[in-house]
Parts: sequence; C-alpha cells; structure tokens
Amino acid sequence: MNAVPPLTSLEAVHNADPTAGPGDLALVMGGGGARAAYQVGFLRCVARRFPDLRIPYITGVSAGAINAALLAGHHGSFIQAVQELTQLWSKLAVDDVFRVDGRALAKNLMRWAKQLVAGGIGGSPPRVRGLVDTEPLKRFLEEVLHAVDGELTGINYNLEHGRLRAVGLSTSSYSTGQSVTWIQGQPDVQGWDRPQRQACRTTLTVDHVMASAALPLFFPAVQLDNNWYGDGGIRLTAPLGPALHLGARRIMAISTRYERTSEEAADPVIRGYPPPAQVLGVLMNSIFLDLLDADAVRLELLNKLVEHLPEHQREGLEPVKLLVLRPSVDLGKLANDYEPQLPKGFRYLTRALGTRETSSPDFLSLVLFQPDYLEALMDIGESDAQERADEIADFLNDGA
Repeated sequence: MNAVPPLTSLEAVHNADPTAGPGDLALVMGGGGARAAYQVGFLRCVARRFPDLRIPYITGVSAGAINAALLAGHHGSFIQAVQELTQLWSKLAVDDVFRVDGRALAKNLMRWAKQLVAGGIGGSPPRVRGLVDTEPLKRFLEEVLHAVDGELTGINYNLEHGRLRAVGLSTSSYSTGQSVTWIQGQPDVQGWDRPQRQACRTTLTVDHVMASAALPLFFPAVQLDNNWYGDGGIRLTAPLGPALHLGARRIMAISTRYERTSEEAADPVIRGYPPPAQVLGVLMNSIFLDLLDADAVRLELLNKLVEHLPEHQREGLEPVKLLVLRPSVDLGKLANDYEPQLPKGFRYLTRALGTRETSSPDFLSLVLFQPDYLEALMDIGESDAQERADEIADFLNDGA
C-alpha cells in the first residue's frame, strides 16, 4: 500500500474543488474506539480536494462522537478543522484517555469480585464505576474541543452563522435501555420519539461526548439529566437513522470495519477454547461495527423500492444517496504489531484477557490509543480515500 503524504500544511492540492458541497449532505462516523483515527485519515484526503466543504449534518457515536464534535464546532474552513483533528489524534496516547495504574486495575477487579460473591449480604462493597479512570480524557477533550465551562460553544457559533444545520451525538441510556441521540440544530430541525430511541434537544457539552464514547464496563458511565449513559453503539440499531431524521438526503458514512472475503471470514483466528479477549472482540464488533453495514443494506433496499414506485405512491419518501467508506486492511490484526509498546500495567491486563492468543485482537484495537498505531490508521485512511478519490468527488459534486 502506497500511503499518501500526511496533511502537513493548510494548502489544498492544485486540483482542489471550490464547491461548498450539497446542502443535504451528512457525515456519519461510527464507533470503534481507537479505530476512529482511521476516519481522520479519510477526511484528510477529502479536505485536500474539498478544502471549503460544508457539511450541514454531522452525527457521531462512540469515538466517532469526538470527531463529530470537533468538526461541528470548528470556526475555520473544512481543511483547517481536519488539520486540527489530525493534531488531536497525533498527540493522543493511552495516558490521555485513561489512567494506567496496575494497582488501581487490580483493586477494581477485586471490588468486582467482592460484588459478585457478596450477593447483597451484609451490604455491597463500593460499586466500581468502570475498570479505568477516564478523567484524563475529559480534561483532554475540554482543551482540544475549546469547551467553555464544558459547553461546545463552537457548535452554536456555526449554527448562528448558517454553517451547520444540526449535529447529533448518540448515547445509550443505562437507566431506561433506550438509544438517546442528543441534538443541537436550527429551530426547524425536528426530533423524534420512538419506544426504543429518541432525540433530545440540548446544548452539547464535553459530557455528551464522554457519554457517547464510554465503552461498556471498561469506561465509567456518565450522568446526563439525572440518568446514566454509556457508549451510543450499544443501543443504536440504525446508525444512519439520526442523519436521516435530522434532514440529510445524502450520507457519507465512514466505517472502521474491514470487509472480509468469504475465505477470510471462514478462517479461524484462534485455536482451542476462546479467551475472554476473543469473546469481547466479537461482542464489540456486533455493537460498534456490524450495525452500520446492516443499516446500509436496508437503506439500499428501501431506495430500490422507492425508485420503482410512482411519485404519488411514495408517501413522502425519496431515495437517499449513500456512500459507505471502510478500511482496506483488517485494523484488528494490525493491532498485534503495536501491542508491545503499551504501558506495562495495561499490557499485563490485555494479555491476561488473551489478546496474544488470537490473530485478530479486535478488543485490543478498540483501546489501543498508541501514537504509532493511531498514525498508521490515519495513513491507511488517507490512502484508502485516495483510491476512491474520483468516486468521492462525484458523490460530493452531484447536486452541489
């Protein structure tokens, strides 16, 4: 793979397109923990070709919510926002996301064990709020997202100046079991309310980003409006849904899931009984990565049905243009190459879970906030975007 050079300046390439972009365009960024760095690489290539691209609708879930929040709140051009996003991920390390303390990890595990065996007899020991402490991530986001008393003030600025129509960050409510998307948008942007999913208008803050990115059990839940929330991917069964509800009719979605061939899918990545890391990886993939693909298939089928109906029978439905972008390599397998550089205490925990017993440690790739791994993901994303540059350009120019 010939990776294109990283975006080192704010100058676009010579064939940059001055088009501001379609007015119905949405950018959807899914989850995947550390894998969200891949999305940044893809955006670097797009920004070179479309330095002044306007994206009216932006949605994010899990780690994708971090990227969504920065893009939605940046005051500058698209290429400047992507440059800042690149700098964010380039300097991110494990210590910026959670505290790595072997004794603290052991203490939390012991507390979990005591809760398990206590059975409510004699009062439960202090409840463990996540396996690690994510206070470093909160402080880091407050700085890089330029929050004022926690508020992402740049979003309101872009809404007032007409640069943005709406932004949505999805979370999962541990209190009710619902998928809750927190939206901030123009007054005419409508929310939605269904039994298992709803939208709440709010002023977005760093806490909303933290809640969306709170990996279940591993990261502590976040309290919003008296309820407790965790990673948005847990309950978001239709990742494209928020963008459609907000009003988008042209969606560019960046997945972090490698699409395996039939031969690759049938090849076992472990031998013998599955270690906890393998089980966790399968669970995490089903939560964060598989649903976007399933939703894209449903949308394409619906498009075909709508296109075959006369306009007077469409009941207000119209085809939605969709472009799904995904890695050309398995980001889980790639994580194996960078695991030895993890901090000792955290490396001890991941190996105890069995990450060295599988050839594709997907769970490890979610938490591998290691600078060299993140840089590799951004380079892969940029190279993949370059391979599809003409397709992306056609998609953005059509109807602009």
